[in-house]
Formats: sequence, C-alpha cells, structure tokens
Amino acid sequence: MKNDKMKQQYRINEQIRVREVRIVGDDGSSVVPTRDALNMAREQGVDLVEISPNANPPVCRLIDYSKFLYQQKKRQKEMKAKQVKVEVKEIRFGPQTDEHDYQFKLKHAKEFLEEGNKVRAYVFFRGRSILFKEQGEVLLLRFANDLEEVGKVEGMPSLEGKKMFLYLAPKKAGEKKKSQQARDREAAEAEAKEAKKAQAAEEKDIDVEMPANGGLFANAKISADALKKLQETEE
Repeated sequence: MKNDKMKQQYRINEQIRVREVRIVGDDGSSVVPTRDALNMAREQGVDLVEISPNANPPVCRLIDYSKFLYQQKKRQKEMKAKQVKVEVKEIRFGPQTDEHDYQFKLKHAKEFLEEGNKVRAYVFFRGRSILFKEQGEVLLLRFANDLEEVGKVEGMPSLEGKKMFLYLAPKKAGEKKKSQQARDREAAEAEAKEAKKAQAAEEKDIDVEMPANGGLFANAKISADALKKLQETEE
C-alpha cells in the first residue's frame, strides 16, 4: 500500500509530457528536450523519473524506478528513526511537600529532561490549601532553579483553577548551564588554589649556586667585591 502511494508521487517515462527537462546526475545537470531524455533512458536501460515537477524545467533523473523507490523508502525510514518523540511528563506537588518527596520528584524530573522530554510540574491546591499559593509558587521556582543545568523554563508559574503550573523544556546539546551552586563552588576552588600557590611561592627558598668555573654570576660577584673595596679606599 505504501509503495503504491509512493509510485503515485512521481511521473516516469511517457507520463512526463513537458517540452524539456533538466537531467541531474553525479556529473552535473543539463537541460534537454524530453524526447531526447527518454531516448537516453532507453539506451541506458533505465527510467526517466521526475523528481521535482514544480521546477522550471522539471528536474528528472535517469535511474531504475524500482531502485529509486527503494532509495526513497530507505531515506524516509532513516529520517523517521532520527526523529525524537518528545513527551510531556507530569510532576505533582502538594503545597506542603516534604523534603524527601521533593528530592525524589526532582530526581525523576531530571531524568525526564535528560531523555529529551518536557516536564509539566504543578502544585495542586485542595480545599483551603489555596491560601498557600505563594508557598506553591516558591516551591516551583526552587524546582526550576534546581533543574537549570538540564532544563529551561518555558513560562513562569501560573495558577489555573486549583493548579499552579510550571513548564520546563530540555536544554539542547551544548546549551547546558551550570547551576549557581556549581559556579560558586568552582570559584571558591579556584580562589583556594591561587592562595595555595601564592603561599607556596612565599615559603619556597630559592638557592642559586655559583658556577664553579666562573660565568656571569661569578663576574657579577667579583665586580661587586671590587666596587666595595673601592668605596672603602675612598673613605
């Protein structure tokens, strides 16, 4: 059934009834009368396949039609395999979610985002708990902040009926951003490293040995001694 639909997409050989066509191949392209293109196809034992009917003139290839359909089917299959199906995963909180439950849901949300899915987190207010909507908003903002390395906020927390929603989308490759905690930690480590290096430089005792056979350091020492004696003589 799929092959029949694909066959209907392309005109071949005598079905192509325009005056001229553009033949494309590995060695380039050329515009020729359709009659000549059909003769070329017969001589080569292949088909004249119209691959771009809206071009001016229409673009065709000289190729075995069965082989052409196989290539098209294979290309569509590869493109379909590359397409990632994005799902929206839900994470539900109460306005007074405890820390253990929060960390458990945070872990799952991180996994969802790393797999390329979106996350819809929401706080459900039951009955009089709607009075704690500010507390729910703070919880969702903390949730977004804790996931900023793997997810980006698509909209600030918004109240819809008895639910306050927050939407997160996965970050693309190369878009990963370090959390503020990670940046602060790296800055502290770099500062400690520099301080340690400076302290080591201060404590290091640098000894310079005089060359046994003279040299620049020996000459510098002799010149200094001679200058000292000269000053003593003048005094």
